Amino acid sequence: MAIIGVGIDIVDVERIRKMAEEYSERFFRRVFSDEELSYCMRFSDPFPHLAARWAAKEAVAKAMGTGFTGGVTWKSISVVHTPNGEPIAVLTGAAKSIATNLGVKKVWLSLSHTQNYAAALAVIEI
Repeated sequence: MAIIGVGIDIVDVERIRKMAEEYSERFFRRVFSDEELSYCMRFSDPFPHLAARWAAKEAVAKAMGTGFTGGVTWKSISVVHTPNGEPIAVLTGAAKSIATNLGVKKVWLSLSHTQNYAAALAVIEI
């Protein structure tokens, strides 16, 4: 196992809430997958969970060394959970192509949030 990238991000939950209020459905559909939205909207306050996914997408893009360039988009990085609750990144499109070219075996994620802040750490293993 070798680690080729680490990314971290923290986001103010209120920032995500304001973007959702301003851009509504357009914001949700541009940034989050259907599975992510389904998971987050189960909670009485979905915004800390949405913010954690926003932070995870940022952290993965940083760990890959690309940011959101070269075709990597918000929706090409998705956060899902294994049956035991572990968050994992699912890559599609350009993000998947870049990961394949890098020889990525796994993207490890750690998410955390409070009512006010969400943070994520991504580690890329080859």
